This record gives sequence, C-alpha cells and structure tokens, in this order.
Amino acid sequence: MKPVIAITGRRISAATLLGVDSRWAACQADMFWAEVSMKVAEAGGIPVELPYESAGPEVIARVDALVVTGGQDVDPELWGGPPPVPSSTGGQMLVIDRRRDDYEISLVRHALARGIPVLGICRGHQVLNVALGGTLVPHLSDRGITHYSLADVPDRRPDREHQVDLEEGTLAAALYGSRCRVNSWHHQAVDRPGEGVVISGRAPDGVVEAIELPGQPVLGLQWHPEASVELEPCFPWLAEQARVTAASDPVAAR
Repeated sequence: MKPVIAITGRRISAATLLGVDSRWAACQADMFWAEVSMKVAEAGGIPVELPYESAGPEVIARVDALVVTGGQDVDPELWGGPPPVPSSTGGQMLVIDRRRDDYEISLVRHALARGIPVLGICRGHQVLNVALGGTLVPHLSDRGITHYSLADVPDRRPDREHQVDLEEGTLAAALYGSRCRVNSWHHQAVDRPGEGVVISGRAPDGVVEAIELPGQPVLGLQWHPEASVELEPCFPWLAEQARVTAASDPVAAR
C-alpha cells in the first residue's frame, strides 16, 4: 500500500488571482505548489494537501509523513527576531502569515511527537528549526553568493546556483553525498539550531543549507528539491520512511 504524505500550503486572497470571477473576489483560496505533489507521487507516495484547518493531531494520526513547503517569512515574534523591515530591493514590507506559521508549527510538533517522517523545504526547513526553539537570520547580506534576488526573478526557479558541503555521517550526506549543487531562492536562513537539531550542510559562505535530527527521519533542506527536473533523493527517502511508518502502525495511520 502506498504511504499517505501530507503537504502544507498557503492561503491567499482570491482577488489576487488573475481572471477570477468578481463574485468570488472576497473569498480566499488555498494554494499548493503542484511540483511537490508531483515529486511525492513520482517517489511512490500519495500526496494529500492540508488546509489551515488540518493542524491538529487527528490529521497527523492518519498520515504517514509530512512535507512542510516553501513560502513567506516566519513571524519573527515566534523566534525572537527583529520586526519585519522593508526589503533591500523592492522597498515593501516582508509578507507575514501568522496563521500559516501556527498551523505548520503545530503540524511539525505533532509529527515529531508521533515519530513520522518530516521533510522541510526552504521556509519549511526554517519552520522546523523554529518549532524546536531555534532562531533565524532575518536577512542574508551579500557574502559572495546571491541566495535570493527580488530585483531579477527569472521565469523559473534558479537551477544549481551554488554548491553545498554536507557533513560526513549525516542523513543529508547519505542521500546527496559529500557535496551537491542546489538552486537558491531565499533571503533568510537557520541561525541558532533548535533543540536536538544538527546542521548537516552549509553553502561555501557558511549559510545553513541542511538540518536534521540524528536518529529520527527528519530532514530540512534550504533549497527547493521539487523544482529540479530529476527526482531528488529526499523524496524516495521520504516515501520509504513513510512506508515504514505505515507498516509499523497501520491502524493509527488510517
């Protein structure tokens, strides 16, 4: 039986959607990056997209793994950071969605308590760290690597922008080897690791690119593996770990 893998998303105003019927302009829409579901399915899992109302332990008891996806900044109030400031390029306030923060942190904590596999992607990697009491770098300065650019966003996500060095003996290294190249689309990063969190990968400028919880099926990646053309190894790993969950607790998982 294929494992059921939950995926988080975001909520937006329907008025921001191009061509929306004016009668629906005051409504909200849930948005999920299709590439994440596509990669989960390609790896052998059944993707299930969770709205904000699905944040409790009842949902986690019925799935076999959790993917926390990319998106806007985590509210700095949650990790003791400075108030949001205008971006250095666009001059606009950084977008915060506290309801999304609370929903994803709740899901992460329930998933960790149950012991199911967790994969954090970009923002999700940062959410994982914050959920465990860690902090973030509020804005990356130019360290020789451009991790994110609001001024020149291409028509697709950057591909293989820089290398990441992975620590020997870690889960990340077991999946990707001692070194890999990744895309890069973020302006924040993990700073102080949360409780039990180990930094397993860094960019050449020192920015944290991978975290994990030793001995547990938990992995955070700062890049976007779903944006790669090929199936990155984190997805087959997640699906296999989810199968283990389903096999060991078939009643609770259903």
